[in-house]
Amino acid sequence: MAVTTIILAVSLIIIMFGMGLSLTIADFKRVFVEPKAMLIGLVNQLVFLPLIGFMLISLLSLDPAISIGIVILVACPGGPTSNLISHLAKGDTALSISLTAISSFVTILSIPFIINLGLKMVYGSGSVIQLDVLGTMLQVFVVVIIPVSLGMLIKAKKESFALKMEVPVRKASGIIFILVLAGVIIKEKENLASYAEQAGVVALLLNILTMGLGFLIASLMKLNTRQAISISIESGIQNGTLAIAIATGILLNSEYAIAPAIYGLLMFFTSALVIFWGIKQNDPSKANSN
Repeated sequence: MAVTTIILAVSLIIIMFGMGLSLTIADFKRVFVEPKAMLIGLVNQLVFLPLIGFMLISLLSLDPAISIGIVILVACPGGPTSNLISHLAKGDTALSISLTAISSFVTILSIPFIINLGLKMVYGSGSVIQLDVLGTMLQVFVVVIIPVSLGMLIKAKKESFALKMEVPVRKASGIIFILVLAGVIIKEKENLASYAEQAGVVALLLNILTMGLGFLIASLMKLNTRQAISISIESGIQNGTLAIAIATGILLNSEYAIAPAIYGLLMFFTSALVIFWGIKQNDPSKANSN
């Protein structure tokens, strides 16, 4: 398990570095100078996502452990995986990274509140949980901020090199994404049937509804397609690893990890569809023909 986690972390660090090669400080300035997309993304992540999760566990007849797993999941921010998917789908990568960074810090405060509310709703009494604040900050800093910053620094100093590397790195990122998906399937093959039976429907509904609502709201608010893609992904791709860590390491109940685990599998498949659609939407030949 530790080896798998390390390999995934290193892969994400490499991918984040590659993203940095395609970004400039101006990309992030634009996000904050024109904060409309940022605010819409944060509202989707921090308000609508938990509301949809609570609505689903209220409407569906679920095992209590599955319900709490969904609550933990909707309390967590988008992780580095959402940045990778936005990048591959040709969304607004700077917006995606900014949303991940800000929501990660905001949810340090909101995670205990949301999970305690879920525990009270499902079991009738609340439980106090303590989140590893330093560990969460460190994860975002090491896996996202540092490698992206290094990539941006190289682009600023050696722009010709960065431009040459952009396409190969994007292709390598796609290959890594496929390998990670295959690795997850192989690792969880014995549990797939059980997980799908217990949490498959609610996990899939949560994923589709949150991503769909994110894209719909972004479109209604007149954001461009790249921004809408990133907001959709940030709304529906949660940090399943953090959710599983909270379930097993803080709440000390492995059954709570079932819903985040099956969600983590399903989101790779829906993400592949989003990536395919995003690439088609941003096809230069399509733009030239219009």
